[in-house]
Amino acid sequence: MDENRLKVLAEMFMKAEQMRKPIPPLTESDPEITVDEAYRIQLRVIEMKKSSGQVVVGKKIGITSRAMQTMLGVNEPDYGHILDGMVVMEGEQIRSADLIQPRIEGELAFILKEDLKGPGVTLVDVIRCSEGIIPSLEIIDSRILDWKIKLPDTVADNASSARIVLGGKIAPTLGLDLRTVGMVLEKNGEIAATAAGAAVLGNPAQAVAWLANKLAVYGITLRKGEVILSGSLTAAMPVSSGDFIRADFGTLGDVKIKFA
Repeated sequence: MDENRLKVLAEMFMKAEQMRKPIPPLTESDPEITVDEAYRIQLRVIEMKKSSGQVVVGKKIGITSRAMQTMLGVNEPDYGHILDGMVVMEGEQIRSADLIQPRIEGELAFILKEDLKGPGVTLVDVIRCSEGIIPSLEIIDSRILDWKIKLPDTVADNASSARIVLGGKIAPTLGLDLRTVGMVLEKNGEIAATAAGAAVLGNPAQAVAWLANKLAVYGITLRKGEVILSGSLTAAMPVSSGDFIRADFGTLGDVKIKFA
């Protein structure tokens, strides 16, 4: 795919997000598109947003469950960028009208106290280089019509990311078995799903290690102070105006958000 086509597709995603009008899948208009080309589109969109004054504050990991990987026909996760304009403070509300077709996921977010640069990053490195973990909610949204996505579609679309909400409590990672951390996801006061950390590649820290090593291919380092969303513990849940969502991680605390 030539550079001009990559530029055109990046601009399409920017316009779709700004106008809240989804576009047809790239895999229909450009059926030969590769995952590498999709990441190049994503990076172009991020550079456009940075040029407008937005700042990258972290990364997100997606497609961490075996079920999602099987559905999309892949054997590894994907990733996207978190910009400062995507961060919503707990206690605020998210305007549903600002999104297209939102869904929500409960995740553990890692806060880095040291840089992580692949290749060769291990689960132990992630734990050693993390300040701690925070309960988080990720609101995903697709700029692709009706969520008809294949892997290149969601990769180009910044891994279908839209907003993140962080809880107010940081828990140290040392001495914590992330595999057994439990989560109860509630929607409007009723239990919608339950899961444990092992649902994310066997251990959420393993997902962060994967990301650091994957980014090494593009010359990107995970930086001290960045927020890294390690991947959803459950299937994404549709949300709409009026919904109140809470993810309870037990002794690690909870995180909640209201959709207006």
